[in-house]
Amino acid sequence: MIGRIITEGLLLGALLAAFCAAGIRKGAVNMVFLYHADVQERCIQNGLVTRERIDRNRRVFKSLGIPVYLAFVLVSVYAVNGARDFRSGFLQCFAILSIANLIDRIGIDEWWVARTKAWIIPGTEDLRPYIDRRDKLGKWLTGTAGFAALSAILSGIMALIL
Repeated sequence: MIGRIITEGLLLGALLAAFCAAGIRKGAVNMVFLYHADVQERCIQNGLVTRERIDRNRRVFKSLGIPVYLAFVLVSVYAVNGARDFRSGFLQCFAILSIANLIDRIGIDEWWVARTKAWIIPGTEDLRPYIDRRDKLGKWLTGTAGFAALSAILSGIMALIL
């Protein structure tokens, strides 16, 4: 069971990376909604994107990504792994989401965004790092606490349904 949960967490992290790769395939400016406001404003000033396009891309990313992300977790925990109570559902959801969070924080933020050229938007290089120390701390805290809360909510709902 532990191996399966680790695999599911790795797959969820890979799914997030795939969403990001699709998002930047025609340039990182398409994912500028993930960057600070000053980077977004510079991109608008430089004519790379409009505010409307940034907002549209954010909505598309969230409207596609969040349901797929949640569906993956719920299918993994309840359909594949067979969780039937709050405790086992919570622990499995939290473990899968935490593994994906590690991939996001270390693999995507620390390596892909910070150490490769894939996420650099021309004309904004002076605004790097795109993810600063404060962002990192916030992402770790909200990722951990947020995923614990999300796991509790999902598990509570599923406990009522099942």
